Amino acid sequence: MAVAAGRTGRPTLAVVGATGAVGTVMLQILSHRADIWGEIRLIASPRSAGRKLAVRGEEVEVLALAEEVFDGVDVALFDVPDEIAERWAPIAAAKGAVVVDNSGAFRMDPEVPLVVPEVNPHALRVRPRGIVANPSCTTLCMIVAVGALHAEYGLRELVASSYQAVSGAGRAGVDTLRRQISLVAGTELGTNPGDVRRAVGDDTGPFPEPVALNVVPWAGEARADGWSSEEMTVRDETRKVLGRPTLPVAVTCVRVPVVTAHSLTLHARFESEVTVAKAREILATAPGVVLFDDPGAGEFPTPADVVGTDPTWVGRVRRALDDPTALDFFVCGDNLRKGSALNTVQIAELVVGARA
Repeated sequence: MAVAAGRTGRPTLAVVGATGAVGTVMLQILSHRADIWGEIRLIASPRSAGRKLAVRGEEVEVLALAEEVFDGVDVALFDVPDEIAERWAPIAAAKGAVVVDNSGAFRMDPEVPLVVPEVNPHALRVRPRGIVANPSCTTLCMIVAVGALHAEYGLRELVASSYQAVSGAGRAGVDTLRRQISLVAGTELGTNPGDVRRAVGDDTGPFPEPVALNVVPWAGEARADGWSSEEMTVRDETRKVLGRPTLPVAVTCVRVPVVTAHSLTLHARFESEVTVAKAREILATAPGVVLFDDPGAGEFPTPADVVGTDPTWVGRVRRALDDPTALDFFVCGDNLRKGSALNTVQIAELVVGARA
């Protein structure tokens, strides 16, 4: 599917879900990256129509989601709930747009490539449905670093534990944490069983348990045998992005009282023996990765430091004590930027660049 140039000589871009948390970050990113776009149309639900949002230094009016808004659109970025993407992404594609979708609706569709530009840009070439999927924020916060090591050593097993920010549950997650913090701040809560729960009451928002002064070992919906949907998503997406459909992957997802930026601890086993020196060299030179790793000097990535930045940050790189083919390391990334908005924009830029 070719990407045509609009009347400005540059392609027309649509941002569907422009008023949401990720959509807002998308507009910021589009305003600061190389300006390759002609018209940028902002699209949201009818209740948001008529609002004006800033992009590229201009105020642009938000349009209501409807079939006609995709007329003449070359690339459409979607950040909407799954059910809305399922309905409207095929409509946009039928109108001639290449859709880059950030929902979970198409990620495991065999006719839809799941793309991380630093890892598998070649997957973008074949898109029979006219749709490209963006991985989940948790996968994206680790896969660039994992992919760089896989390219050198060949990954044969991955064990991951995530420490996920509340913004991964949308604005409701952030609002819930801030309300809970206001209830527990300045108190002695957290010293007796159940005292935080009693203070919070039923105000747990999108989480099954209080998240302030707490960690919650659950994200997503229940799946078979005690696994969560988020854990299975990271497993399935890692396999698809790396092109390893039978790769053993075990994931435990944990929600932590952090506003933005996901972190993960990773135990990765490879086909051959690894050295820390070589692994550090790979990570230090990998596109989209920053190696920040000197624990003796107190240097390692944390959410408080990486929020608002684009790379995947890596620290605590160690060879496993009992396995010369395994590495243990810590990764951290902004789940709203590389974890969502930035990767979507990068895919769109690849689509246009492939047709330039």
